[in-house]
Amino acid sequence: MEIIISETKQEMGKQAAQKGADLIRKVIAERGEANIIVATGASQFEMLSELVKENINWSVVTGFHLDEYIGIEETHPASFRKYLKERFVSLVPLKDFRYVNGNDAENECKRLGEIITNHPIDVAFVGIGENGHLAFNDPPADFETEEPYIVVNLDDDCRRQQLGEGWFPTFDDVPKQAISMSIHQIMKSKHIVCSVPDERKAVAVKNTIKSIISPAVPASVLQKHPSIWLFLDKNSASGL
Repeated sequence: MEIIISETKQEMGKQAAQKGADLIRKVIAERGEANIIVATGASQFEMLSELVKENINWSVVTGFHLDEYIGIEETHPASFRKYLKERFVSLVPLKDFRYVNGNDAENECKRLGEIITNHPIDVAFVGIGENGHLAFNDPPADFETEEPYIVVNLDDDCRRQQLGEGWFPTFDDVPKQAISMSIHQIMKSKHIVCSVPDERKAVAVKNTIKSIISPAVPASVLQKHPSIWLFLDKNSASGL
């Protein structure tokens, strides 16, 4: 794991986007196309705003959505489909983007699982939650399932984070379940670019890097990945 610490989260986002873009361009040069995973949430604002500026042949890039709440419409302010369309998909001419629709969970997991099995991921852009989650795999995360997409229960810490970031008006409005890409599927990615700003993530960052690999700290599994870059700002790195 290579750790890069920036003074500001704006600088962090730029460096993460540049690394990810370099990796995507290299893959395209090698085989003419690329498959990527795109994360959402407040931690990805700066990275995505820089990634869309990069000189990439987006017409040969297929994107995959990491996770989505169950039971909210695409028009909801917290919808990650809405987030991705506004901050990424509408700004670059992708070959395709595969969204997660949270309204038909069982069939959606099966549908997306079949698609991603035929699209090995080259570059995954991810973040880490305040509770150490990776995608919506809250602790204790399922490290065993090989299903690419799964239905997960969101713990209270995760739901409080979503409320604190301003996505929902009250705690009771935060959904209790989501569709998430599984830990196993994320770890199958050839390269991982992980962006984690803000002091509220400092404990999760420390546990990700320093703790033993355990479902109790889902992101600790990243220690095992052979090609990962962890981008932090000075606040998220303050516990190291």
